[in-house]
Amino acid sequence: MAPRIFLARHGQTEWSMLGRHTGRTDIPLLDEGRRGAKLLGERLHRSPWDGLPDAEIRTSPLSRARETCELAGFADRAQDWDALMEWDYGAYEGMTQAQIHAIDPDWFIWRDGVPVGSPGAQSRGETMAELSARADGIVEYVRSADRDVLAFAHGHILRVLCARWLGEDISFAARIKLDPTSLSALGWAYGAPAIERWNDTGHLGT
Repeated sequence: MAPRIFLARHGQTEWSMLGRHTGRTDIPLLDEGRRGAKLLGERLHRSPWDGLPDAEIRTSPLSRARETCELAGFADRAQDWDALMEWDYGAYEGMTQAQIHAIDPDWFIWRDGVPVGSPGAQSRGETMAELSARADGIVEYVRSADRDVLAFAHGHILRVLCARWLGEDISFAARIKLDPTSLSALGWAYGAPAIERWNDTGHLGT
């Protein structure tokens, strides 16, 4: 069977609830996010997945993703993977879309990206080309062996990963919403890369 990648977005945080761009800031899960992570884990440990016993488990090292992975019951098998970290938003870190529009009324992240500062800055900002290349590295790795991968990560990097899995420009990510603690799967159809499941929150009762 051709390898697939299952995508688990981390649970709800205060910043995700408020719409603040959360890149590398380490924001903890809310109680709602912890509850959702447990429900996601219960679902993944039931049929038809039964805990994905043969899958490789990878997580972003940021605590909101790692805690989601732990609460879902996969911490003992998980490896941190820097490639799964969220987009570095640079100067826009922590800001809402409304706050950014007060500075740049026409700004659209999937067209304009984020401000990029000098190399070595603590929060430099990541270009769209760099983000795309990072996602390409994940795609290449997943397809390199005969096993599935379950990845715990963040909204924007997972949307970009989906776009690149399909061979689309990362601007495609604007058209695929992804909620906290959702489950998605990227695989194959008729021999071509395909979305098998997207933004599934059935385990949350939604």
